[in-house]
Amino acid sequence: MSLVDHRVFEYLTDEHHMIRQAAQDFAQKEIAPIAEAFDHSGDFPIETIKKMGAMGFMGIEVPEEYGGAGMDTMAYVLALEEICKADASHGAIMSVNNSLYCYGILKYGTEEQKQEFLVPVASGEKIGAYSLTEPMSGSDAGTMRSRAVRDGDHYVLNGRKSWVTSGPVTDLVVVFMMTQPELGARGVTAFLVDASTPGFVRGKKEPKLGIRASATSELTFEDCRIPASNRLGEEGEGFKIAMAVLDAGRIGIATQALGIAEAAYEASLGYAREREAFGQKIGQFQGISFKLADMKTNIEAARGLIHRAALTKTRAKKTGERYTLEASMAKLFASEMCMAVTHQAVQIHGGMGYSKELPIERYFRDAKITEIYEGTSEIQRLVISRLETGLR
Repeated sequence: MSLVDHRVFEYLTDEHHMIRQAAQDFAQKEIAPIAEAFDHSGDFPIETIKKMGAMGFMGIEVPEEYGGAGMDTMAYVLALEEICKADASHGAIMSVNNSLYCYGILKYGTEEQKQEFLVPVASGEKIGAYSLTEPMSGSDAGTMRSRAVRDGDHYVLNGRKSWVTSGPVTDLVVVFMMTQPELGARGVTAFLVDASTPGFVRGKKEPKLGIRASATSELTFEDCRIPASNRLGEEGEGFKIAMAVLDAGRIGIATQALGIAEAAYEASLGYAREREAFGQKIGQFQGISFKLADMKTNIEAARGLIHRAALTKTRAKKTGERYTLEASMAKLFASEMCMAVTHQAVQIHGGMGYSKELPIERYFRDAKITEIYEGTSEIQRLVISRLETGLR
């Protein structure tokens, strides 16, 4: 049960409360009981993901005519928060589907592309993925080695991509490749690829520290021939598209961090109320109670930044304004907060926090990735400082 009284947020509508409650009920009944088993096995939780799709969670901001729920960014973060409280792996899959995949096609795709590539993913029928990173190219897209060469009415794709969330199971992929290498980042172009296309090869599944049920792998393109109509945007617009999509994605990762931290905090609060030492509840000791106070304060601060980013993104649909700053601040603060909160949760639980008998150590492992993917904390600080100073 959530310890947050969402009624205090006056900007939340009845629809927001409805989807949050639906997500909470589903997460606690369907996901929480299986989270430990899937973390242990590393298997992809396809059955619950399909159920999430049927409930509209895999395309919350996508209009209903394209298979989505037709809601706003606030609805998305409220639902995602509840899913991540139950299991960050399910949350990672949901986040990629909504923000990194659906958002880009909705914003930059043609009507034909939306029908072919957006509808089946937003409706939960298929799984989507986003592929930007390469073994030697992360935040520096100008060093990308993969190539896409125009051949009449087609493009031929060659290259190796890494750290693709949902890569082992994805049906459809947004992939970024160089079309004009001499232009660096300005030579990157985005493409939509069906995983059944000849030359699309899945690599080994990555063994990860956390979010283990969220399958991750390399993808290799070996003379993968796709129609030119599968190009997303114009040639050379790929980097712009990638960065715009990452702004949306960072709100999702911030929300994932919030959900993990809340789960760790609520478990710690319950433990502090029940566990006794030296004749009293451990929550009565200042060493524990002050940790809980800091955890709660930082969680609520992160929530404020996330909600601000979500509201700005929703407003941006009408105004066209950028929300890069808000997204980066939310992602930076929430991810580092999550790491600190889960660290303290392990400490509060003592030996039991280190044991796999409780989910605390899973929260701790899952927390780390939020400081890394979709832009490390160092990259977020770079983005924020450049936007604020105007210096490059």
